[in-house]
Amino acid sequence: MDHSLLKQFVAAARQLHFAHAAKSLGVPRSSLIAAIRSLEQQLGYELFDSSATSTQLTAEGEAFLIDAERQLDKSAKSAAASAAKPGGKAKASKGKGRAPAVKGQPKPGRKRQSR
Repeated sequence: MDHSLLKQFVAAARQLHFAHAAKSLGVPRSSLIAAIRSLEQQLGYELFDSSATSTQLTAEGEAFLIDAERQLDKSAKSAAASAAKPGGKAKASKGKGRAPAVKGQPKPGRKRQSR
């Protein structure tokens, strides 16, 4: 199951308002509705009741919401577990830095143009 489809469904199911859910996700409302329709086609059943006057989940939608939240939580935990631990050995910069000045030697770098 596509992770982004699950996130979009969970946002729409929690808020029960497609425009507000789309705004919170930062996507257009039409894209959110298309994603929900795509998810419904993949699953083979409707998640939202289209005959209701306001946005409501179907019984299958409520059951799938619990499963989707569980899947998202599991993937978040596994991502946190596989993240690199902070710390470790510091690495020296390998860029061209300014060399230290040595007494009696010309200064490193370009020579100035004389007039």
